[in-house]
Amino acid sequence: MPTESISSSPNTPKIPPPRKRKTAAIVGHPNVGKSVIFHALTGKYVTVSNFPGTTVDLSQGVGKINENEWDITDTPGVLSLLAKTEDERVARDFLIKCQPDVVIQVADAKNLSKALHLTLELSEFNLPMVLVLNMSDEREDRGLHIDVPRLSKILGVPVIETVAVDGEGIPALKSALTQATLPCISPQYDAALTTALERVEKQMITPGSNSRAKAVYELTRNKAAHTQFARPVEVLFFEGKQKVVQEAVGEVLSLQKPGETSWLGKLGNWSMRPFPGYLFAAFTLFALYEFVGVFGAGTLVGFLEENIFGGWINPAVTAVVTKLISFTWIQDFLIGEYGVITMALTYAFALILPIVTTFFLFFGLLEDSGYLPRLAVMMDRFFRLMGLNGRAVLPMVLGLGCDTMATVTTRILDTKREKFILSLLLTLSVPCSAQLGAVMGMAAGQSWKVLLVWFVVLAITMLLVGWGAAKLLPGARSPFLMELPPLRIPKISNIFKKVKARLKWYTKEVIPLFILATSILFVLDKLKILEKLESFVAPLVVSFLGLPAKASEAFLIGFLRRDYGAAGFFKMAQAGLLDTRQITVSMVVITLFMPCVAHLLITIKERGIKAASAITLFVMTFALSVGGLLNWVLKWSQLLS
Repeated sequence: MPTESISSSPNTPKIPPPRKRKTAAIVGHPNVGKSVIFHALTGKYVTVSNFPGTTVDLSQGVGKINENEWDITDTPGVLSLLAKTEDERVARDFLIKCQPDVVIQVADAKNLSKALHLTLELSEFNLPMVLVLNMSDEREDRGLHIDVPRLSKILGVPVIETVAVDGEGIPALKSALTQATLPCISPQYDAALTTALERVEKQMITPGSNSRAKAVYELTRNKAAHTQFARPVEVLFFEGKQKVVQEAVGEVLSLQKPGETSWLGKLGNWSMRPFPGYLFAAFTLFALYEFVGVFGAGTLVGFLEENIFGGWINPAVTAVVTKLISFTWIQDFLIGEYGVITMALTYAFALILPIVTTFFLFFGLLEDSGYLPRLAVMMDRFFRLMGLNGRAVLPMVLGLGCDTMATVTTRILDTKREKFILSLLLTLSVPCSAQLGAVMGMAAGQSWKVLLVWFVVLAITMLLVGWGAAKLLPGARSPFLMELPPLRIPKISNIFKKVKARLKWYTKEVIPLFILATSILFVLDKLKILEKLESFVAPLVVSFLGLPAKASEAFLIGFLRRDYGAAGFFKMAQAGLLDTRQITVSMVVITLFMPCVAHLLITIKERGIKAASAITLFVMTFALSVGGLLNWVLKWSQLLS
């Protein structure tokens, strides 16, 4: 049927082109609530963390502002836009290349001086701005008062106070976006630096409205040009901002009442002292064991596996499949020993899901409370022995959730040397949430000595390998600088949102891999290859590690999903196929063993093929060697008898 062209009819009104949405970029220091503001404006959830460096990549969403849709981008947390780190380069490049209609600077209301330093840097991008003073409730608790109207007049941009976690000030922020203006404040550099910047601007091929920001960056990178200055150029940049900041803060900031330290403030201070700080850390680990290992891997797994899947789902599915399908291979594929339903889905939902759920709940509690940065301070001395600093705590703790995600966050470290050491330690000695839960579940029914041996072996392994890598690799440890957020009572609703998002990721990414891994086992079993592989590795698994031959399956499939291998050992322990010594050895080896495919691929992406291959080869050899040595020591000492 022929169609008539709309443009051919003279009576047809012209359809206007689609209206381009306005754009906004959220910029700010780490740990000031940028992601919470992003969520409030867009309704799209991103991980909200109380620890600097969580938001590494750009997050984007669409928000409705005064009946109009806006494209809103959450940039990584930055300390400065001089762009010394990868996060800072991402934020700077986005502002220069995309030139959003509005820049939303989110700042900690308790630290106005630091916020205004970034405001002055943003002023050089020549973009309309809104300044958001977040966590204003905590500012009030400290007796600090900010003359917001006066500050807005000094800066020349709208200034909004918010308590983002409670939604306070968000309507005012939405209104302010349509009133954003160019800042009327700028740094006051000395004559020599100003002249140098003007010279760089004139040399640009495409000057543009943000040429000053480009000139600052180019001059910072050009080490040869620094010889013309009597002092380091970074100092000159800082002084040019500091004078303006001091004048502004002096006009708008005042102390209304003596600040009183709340009980949370006192608890936060105590948590960073050797005593009782280490007791807090020990209590946290104990609580993690009880909640994830005993309740998650014990009570919840037992209920789901025995009652739900063992009592209802699997018998019902088996009856239906047996009745409707006569082909033996298909029956075995669905409900056999390596069946998609009886093994893959049972492992995924009955064994691993309750474990990762309880871990995500506990981890979300630590994130939102503000305890993780304090743990970083406590652990800085320990990480020094491995050529790292306390900032390595973030990837380490994130690794307890997923080592793949944690490897990406190694970007927050300053040097390639530190990133390599941390990637090695993540691959070797940090179990993911499902591994950790399975390990704790295996230990829950054993003597306390089993968990102690596992923990001591892992701690010694991490320390020795990290220390050795730090000695062998050239370079020095970078300084440890971190701003501590206040200790807070976590928002239960926020924790549940995070758990929901992470479980959504789990079901979309992990369950298909479980099905794939089970299918591979099924095919290998039917082709009699699995039996041959077990025979081939039997001398290593049975004689050297002292484990049953069936443990070979867990090692083989552990490469596709590390947590699947752990689940295999967990199932063997439940079935009584492992004694106390074998449980201990398997806990250690499966924790130290090679990374899963996803972790290996992201390590290749972040560190390169040579470094990733070296890490994997070392980890496999080292894990099996430690497992064999531990097996011999436990047999000889009769420690667990």
